[in-house]
Amino acid sequence: MEHDFSVTENQENESKRLDEKMRSYREIYEKPHMSKSQVEQLRRTIREAKKMTPRKQRNAGIIRFTVAAAAAAGIFIALPNLSYPIAHAMEQMPLIGPLASAVTFRNYEYESDRHMADISVPEIRIPEVLPETLPENSQVQENLERSADEINAEIQEITDELIAGFETNMQDQEGYQDIVVKSEILATQADYFTLKLICYQGAGSGYQWNYYYTIDLNTGERLQLKDLFREGADYITPISENIKKQMQARMDADENVYYWLNDEIEAWNFKAITDETSFYLNEKDNVVIGFNEGDVAPMYMGTVEFEIPAEVLAGIRK
Repeated sequence: MEHDFSVTENQENESKRLDEKMRSYREIYEKPHMSKSQVEQLRRTIREAKKMTPRKQRNAGIIRFTVAAAAAAGIFIALPNLSYPIAHAMEQMPLIGPLASAVTFRNYEYESDRHMADISVPEIRIPEVLPETLPENSQVQENLERSADEINAEIQEITDELIAGFETNMQDQEGYQDIVVKSEILATQADYFTLKLICYQGAGSGYQWNYYYTIDLNTGERLQLKDLFREGADYITPISENIKKQMQARMDADENVYYWLNDEIEAWNFKAITDETSFYLNEKDNVVIGFNEGDVAPMYMGTVEFEIPAEVLAGIRK
């Protein structure tokens, strides 16, 4: 199947218009209850945006599974903020590096008047033979393959569960639901490969959550937050305190921004990250901490990230 991934100036202007329109629906969409007319209005906007993509119009009521041969993965931002033409133009962009890449392993699509699913299941691929210049490449390759298998299995389990739930919910004669799963490669530097799995689910209210999978390309091992720091170093405290400072600064700068920092309900307030908190490394090799919707702020704030300046972690990074 051939696609035209060119994005003209008119398309970009139109996508911006749609982005603004879809953002205006976000507050409505995240109310605990939506009227049938509100739901249908949102759906019309989503469908209007989708018509701008090169994807063929889907037939209502048909589920399709396809395998993509191109070495690519989709880029996706939550539905209310999505620019579809740009997103799909980037969808087939070749990915980074000879050590790891990602492909769209399987697509699950469904659309009817009340239910919509657009799920792209990514899979990390490791080449059969690594570059000879890579030291101890046999061990690195073994580690890479093991890490990729583990991550792929986890993603398969996540998406299978979402699909099963979606199909179960379709039996509800009155309900509405939307579910979208896409992925983004955050391979912004040579030493690390990070796959971000983005999940969105809407059923009256909308919710987005992310998974981050990082592989150290020098060792082939999956990277955990603690692996970035010297043994025994306290990285939880400086990262957490810097996040609190950034939260306060953002709230001071914009009255529409709000984090659970000094809330009257003490149990809601952000206190500290944990070893399990999501993270990735950006192009400056800085740690970026990510939170899902509702973790540290009201749902309308969406998913939020905090880049930790290098000087905050100076002396404890490996």
